[in-house]
Amino acid sequence: MTETVEAPHLQLALEQSDPIAYPGTCVTLATEIRLPPDVHVYAPGAHGYRPITLVIEAIPQMELQPADYPPSKILYLPAIKESVPVFEGKFRITEDVKVNSGSEFLGPLGKEGKVFTLSGNLQYQACDQTKCYMPTSVPLKWQLQVFPLDRTRAPENIRHK
Repeated sequence: MTETVEAPHLQLALEQSDPIAYPGTCVTLATEIRLPPDVHVYAPGAHGYRPITLVIEAIPQMELQPADYPPSKILYLPAIKESVPVFEGKFRITEDVKVNSGSEFLGPLGKEGKVFTLSGNLQYQACDQTKCYMPTSVPLKWQLQVFPLDRTRAPENIRHK
């Protein structure tokens, strides 16, 4: 399942490993970024620039893991005689989300389950060979249907004895 999002200076697609989850399971949210030729964004660890950052808002029903970024490359900027970590071309940022399995969460799910919206934003500063654009933030949103665990006992004739 892929959804495209409008963003300045790059193409952005949102994906998730599964649209359905159950208490205790883990789902991976992904942001795929495609940059035009000769455009870069700063990678985490860049000083003095706004590095690209995926921020997902915490909700009590989900446990967020830290975002996972691909390896960056070092770009030498001759105009300012600096080397900085950047991303170019196509890359993905992922973040794992674990669905709560506590009893306080299971009750409100009911029998039909519930849809949760995971909201966040992608913050970045894009630059080309001649200029850097203003830092920007693009809102992101994923939907996750969470169903309760099936706690119905197996019929007597098929139970292990």
